[in-house]
Amino acid sequence: MKNRILSVDIFRGATILLMVLVNTPGTWSNVYAPFLHAEWHGYTPTDLVFPFFLFIVGTSIVFSYKNKEVNSNTYKKIIVRTLKLIGLGLFLGAFLIKFPFFKAWENIRFPGVLQRIGVVFFFASILFINFKWKTLVGIAIALLIGYWLMMILIPVEGVASTLERAPNNFANWLDVQVFGTHNYKPDYDPEGLLSTIPSIASSLLGIFTGLILVSKQERKATILMGIGGSLLIIGHLWDLFFPINKALWTSSFVLVTAGWANLILAMIYYLTDVKQIRFGSIFRYAGANAIIIYFLSSFIAKVMGQIQVGDTSLHGWLFQKIYVHDAISLEMSSLLYGLTVLAFYALLGYVLYQRKIFIKV
Repeated sequence: MKNRILSVDIFRGATILLMVLVNTPGTWSNVYAPFLHAEWHGYTPTDLVFPFFLFIVGTSIVFSYKNKEVNSNTYKKIIVRTLKLIGLGLFLGAFLIKFPFFKAWENIRFPGVLQRIGVVFFFASILFINFKWKTLVGIAIALLIGYWLMMILIPVEGVASTLERAPNNFANWLDVQVFGTHNYKPDYDPEGLLSTIPSIASSLLGIFTGLILVSKQERKATILMGIGGSLLIIGHLWDLFFPINKALWTSSFVLVTAGWANLILAMIYYLTDVKQIRFGSIFRYAGANAIIIYFLSSFIAKVMGQIQVGDTSLHGWLFQKIYVHDAISLEMSSLLYGLTVLAFYALLGYVLYQRKIFIKV
């Protein structure tokens, strides 16, 4: 689009920088509660970050494909981008800095953040270019209700399914059966197979928001606020029967996170695109290379965690030498380390943007 919607760029960039922040504390042993995921049911501010990105992926799909002719080249581009995202994710899960440079096959994690982004992008894009918005609403509802019914009605090896972290949790059980030792944890994966179904709905909800933003509707911010508030209410009511849970990506979690995304995006839209107040440029710069910034932050953090310095890693050594002081708590030290990493990638985003370097995956 020639006239870019600044709020979307700002939202995307803020989301990716928050992903960097919550993924790179000084030490996982000392982190303020809001920067940790919920142990199981419930959610924290950190639990909003990944669904926000899938939501904005959906919104961006509208900008990319709404007025484009759909042909074989369109499908080819969607497939290629999907494979690139999955490939980068698998590389992150397998890479080692020492020979043979990759983990043993049985220790490689197959699911992951970039893998899920790739899969969700694929299905959301294909659905968007083939169906009208009313059909997409029906598909989103079917995905959320269908997932809920599968999770509560399908028994596991003759035992009634549970929503707790247990062997008879259907989503967890399926991940173990399909991926075996290739999961994040021995008993489940937060980016697992079955929970990818409702994560597609997260992106579809972003598509609906994108359609509103490119429409000729007036008072778009008010509409998004209304949608966001409604999703929050419905999601929290559904939580009574299908608990909000990021690891399972429950249907209530999808609605609540999309509700918050709409509310926050509506406020940014009102300030930047309606009132023409200029702020958040640093987020816009990061958002222009969002996937690459996320990949580099994950890759460099992994490398720093594998380089040994004495009896610790380079990451641990830098944290201890620079950030740990008697005058401040370890939680604050850990946060300051994360903020430094965030600042580095924000600066990288700025430099790439100013030099008009946009690395598309």
